[in-house]
Amino acid sequence: MTTVIDGKAAAASVIEAVTSAATTLKTSGHRKPGLAVVIVGDDPASHAYVGAKSRMAKQCGFNSIQHTLPEKTSQEELMTLVASLNADPEIDGILVQLPLPKHLDSEPVIQSILPEKDVDGLHIVNAGKLATGDLKTGLLSCTPAGAMILVRQIHGGDLSGLNALVIGRSNLFGKPMAQLLLNANATVTIGHSRSRDLPELARQADILVAAVGRAEMVKADWLKPGATVIDVGINRVAAPEKGEGKFKLVGDVAFAECKPVAKAISPVPGGVGPMTIAMLMANTVIAAHRRAGMTAPRF
Repeated sequence: MTTVIDGKAAAASVIEAVTSAATTLKTSGHRKPGLAVVIVGDDPASHAYVGAKSRMAKQCGFNSIQHTLPEKTSQEELMTLVASLNADPEIDGILVQLPLPKHLDSEPVIQSILPEKDVDGLHIVNAGKLATGDLKTGLLSCTPAGAMILVRQIHGGDLSGLNALVIGRSNLFGKPMAQLLLNANATVTIGHSRSRDLPELARQADILVAAVGRAEMVKADWLKPGATVIDVGINRVAAPEKGEGKFKLVGDVAFAECKPVAKAISPVPGGVGPMTIAMLMANTVIAAHRRAGMTAPRF
């Protein structure tokens, strides 16, 4: 029987631990964790994501602050806001919702966030700590950290002797995911658009992680029988069976055909997605513990 990995249940477990850690801070005489979320413009998907993050922060017992800026906000105005949040002693975590409107350059904004408040784990200091194997003092990129919890559910913490393939080499996911797998002693390959024979690389993988944004690219004949498959893709495709003009979400893996071949597989939706927000909350409570001089929890 194939295990369909339940990302919602795994995320709920993380949120329970985060809420408990936030309560511990309060009972130890410290303030609640403070999370500031910044959103620029009117993108409906971004507003939906930010709303979900703000609700979850409140559920965890955080002080959640949202800064909603108009579409025409200048680079200087946004940078000034981030600087003020860096200086605010009540704020432990800062999240700038991406993508920003086209006239804004996101990279200087992200890099201006203090590394210890960078709860998205995108600052070069946090990326560098991960690259050098320091998982204890930085903050991990949320989606790879969440995907790694799902991998550990199936294989435990030590991946010695296992081959892992990460399809996708983005700074946001592919590279940090490969580093986390490597840190857990897996033998790691990164596949991408220039790889010569991606299906053949996939057939050697005990753990396959797909994050390329191409709907149902990974087929059943790509898989090593008994592999663990983590699908990070979220693609909106036409669903005429639901009615004219209707859409559905699918991953980068052809789920129905791959499921019988895999030992374990994460669905889309309901797999890695819920873990991303859960790990954002985990990073915030970790940052709050460190700023309070307390030992940070591990997730």
